[in-house]
Amino acid sequence: MTDLPYRPNVGAVLFNRQGLVFVARRANFPNAEGPAGGWQLPQGGIDEAEDPRVAVLRELEEEIGTNRAEIIGEHPAWLTYDLPPELIGVALHGRYRGQRQRWFALRFTGEDSDIRLDLDPHPEFDAWRWARLHDLPAMAVDFKRPIYEILATAFAPFAAP
Repeated sequence: MTDLPYRPNVGAVLFNRQGLVFVARRANFPNAEGPAGGWQLPQGGIDEAEDPRVAVLRELEEEIGTNRAEIIGEHPAWLTYDLPPELIGVALHGRYRGQRQRWFALRFTGEDSDIRLDLDPHPEFDAWRWARLHDLPAMAVDFKRPIYEILATAFAPFAAP
């Protein structure tokens, strides 16, 4: 299925005032505690002709109920991942082999109470927490781990309170 395209996507590494990063547990992995995966950063598709900087704030609002954030950094390259073979043709509506992502570092300007996973009638996440940036790779599903390793290094300067 390597003839399938990559889905254009944005991702958000959302830092709070203490330098911790927002992570959320996918609703379809409710038993994913610890390093089993299922915890991820907010991410989502880029609409046709949409600026990635606009898309990342829109996706935050759609996925976590708030866009109270400001962009403080951007990874200079598009990062891609391939879905594992068992998910090709199933995940991402079966139309993509993986995702091509533009990642942003953002500073959360709101309060924890502004984060609302319950605003969407079909929420993507069922739990969230603040985590240390360098812990992200161990929390991710295997096929996303290399991107999280890149982000943990590239965005380390933003992890300071």
